[in-house]
Amino acid sequence: MRHSLLFISIFFVNVLQAQLYNDYIGAGHNSGITVTASNSVGSSTPAKTLDASGMDHKTFEASRFLAQSTFGANLDVIEDFKDNWEYERWIDSQFVKRLTLITPEMEAIWSEILSESDDPDNEFGPSAVQFNYAWWTQNIGNEDLLRQRIAYALSQILVISYNSDLSSWAESITSYYDILLEHSFGNYRDLLLEVTLHPSMGYYLSHLNNPKTNIAANVNPDQNYAREIMQLFTIGLVQLDPNGTPVTDLNGNQIPTYTNEDVAELAKVFTGLMGGGLEDWVDWKSDVDFGDNIGMIDKELPMVMHQPQHETVSKTFLGYTIPAGQPGMTDIQQAVDFLFNHPNTGPFVSYRLIQRLVKSNPSPAYVGRVAAAFENNGQGVRGDMKAVIKAILLDIEARSAEAMADPTHGKLREPMLRFAHVANAMPLYASRNRYWNNGFDFYEATRQHVMYSPSVFNFYLPDFRPVGDIATQNLVAPEFKLHNTSSSITYINRVNGWVGGVWFDQEQQQLNEWGSLFWSWHGSEEYGEDYVRLVFSELEPIADDSENVINELDRIFTHGQLSDETRQLMRTSLNGIYWTWGNPIEWRSHRVRSALYIILNSPDYNIFK
Repeated sequence: MRHSLLFISIFFVNVLQAQLYNDYIGAGHNSGITVTASNSVGSSTPAKTLDASGMDHKTFEASRFLAQSTFGANLDVIEDFKDNWEYERWIDSQFVKRLTLITPEMEAIWSEILSESDDPDNEFGPSAVQFNYAWWTQNIGNEDLLRQRIAYALSQILVISYNSDLSSWAESITSYYDILLEHSFGNYRDLLLEVTLHPSMGYYLSHLNNPKTNIAANVNPDQNYAREIMQLFTIGLVQLDPNGTPVTDLNGNQIPTYTNEDVAELAKVFTGLMGGGLEDWVDWKSDVDFGDNIGMIDKELPMVMHQPQHETVSKTFLGYTIPAGQPGMTDIQQAVDFLFNHPNTGPFVSYRLIQRLVKSNPSPAYVGRVAAAFENNGQGVRGDMKAVIKAILLDIEARSAEAMADPTHGKLREPMLRFAHVANAMPLYASRNRYWNNGFDFYEATRQHVMYSPSVFNFYLPDFRPVGDIATQNLVAPEFKLHNTSSSITYINRVNGWVGGVWFDQEQQQLNEWGSLFWSWHGSEEYGEDYVRLVFSELEPIADDSENVINELDRIFTHGQLSDETRQLMRTSLNGIYWTWGNPIEWRSHRVRSALYIILNSPDYNIFK
């Protein structure tokens, strides 16, 4: 190699007199230059040394971008992006894709379940499992890739959860999730108001049927939502600079954003809200009343104001006063507007969205640039989600290779993103042409599934740091809250199941449960009829050479960042999988499945850079 490079250098000096380049050569910028070498192997011709025609860097860049902005992409989608799109133009194209809602799919699934049931009158639902079926169905093969990813990110900021009595009613979650989808490309103010008025949020954070003060009866407004709309949805606990860093006093102490008195005053704003209508089965009365519980009310209609139970006194919080005597809904709109326009809200929301999409430890400059887009989209509009999304995904810290080399860059892929990535990056076979996944097995294994947060604080706090090097360097790594001695092992077991069980032969994998990616509870009782399985037939033909399989999976899953150590581990393992008897497709299949098993369990994949 040294002699070849020497020859190239000498030849380049000679041709400089024929055509002078003042900037660089290579990557196609080689007109008039002939490249030869003493030898070459296969498709690695000498010319590729300079013209970069065999390099995969654009494929890697596309793969990495799609891993940030979608639930994952297969190689066809990655190559299409590389050949036909620029980042911003692709984002713009996603802004106009047809919206795929969850509720209509959930209702269609429930109708199908009833039509197949031997006893439809005794079927319980639709409930949590039907939301899971619908969510996975709408996120396999859909086109609104960016919107779905943003809605999922928002679901971890504006949290409600099935880990409550909401699990009995699928529509309570699907209609809420549809709000996140509808406003993912809208304005954060509008989203915040709709979230405030959604009955599922009203039930989850207890401002549904929130009464006004009654001193004689020792009744005071519930403070739960008032606290969380400030702490978690808008301004946070401490005052922030525009770049998201905490403001400190003269003694270096962080300055709180609100007091208990502020919470008590704001709680008065959220009094008087009740259901917007009744469920069809409530046939003993015609109108909803204040106090009707979540089971009785229509969970897809916004809450409405019952003025007699609204606190009409003036309310002063954070130095802002809402005057007395106004309609209750006017009070709510003014409170939401004030919090939306608070200087903390831009950097607070921006930081959390960056963490969900790109990296755990964005620099203050990165947060500041995104917060500036939140503040003003360039046309004087505050809270424009399209501007915020572009600012996050197009920023130099998201796109540059230099940022990738920073050891503080990146994040642990959360379990749901790993699962969704595999399901979207690999071909799937659905035995009944449906992607119904109950999700409960995965939740039990990893403690995560969409809309199953253990509390309003999400699966992990944004400032969580595991004990060790991350904490000593004053960094955060929220997703490590889910990574422990139990979940790390159960995740490995799930991967083993996804690939069909690396320890089972081809015949057995057709029959045992390890072969199914998704499991529903509404298939045939005959074992194995209703399942979704990964398909390896596209990779098996190239499996004669282990390097081909390794490179292909690197393009899809690790975005060109597969380490030499992991590559060597994979080579050693894959090259040992070979035999001369039987059908060659069997050992090729084992190679492919073993390669996928190793790469999905590798730090190269699980730490997303």
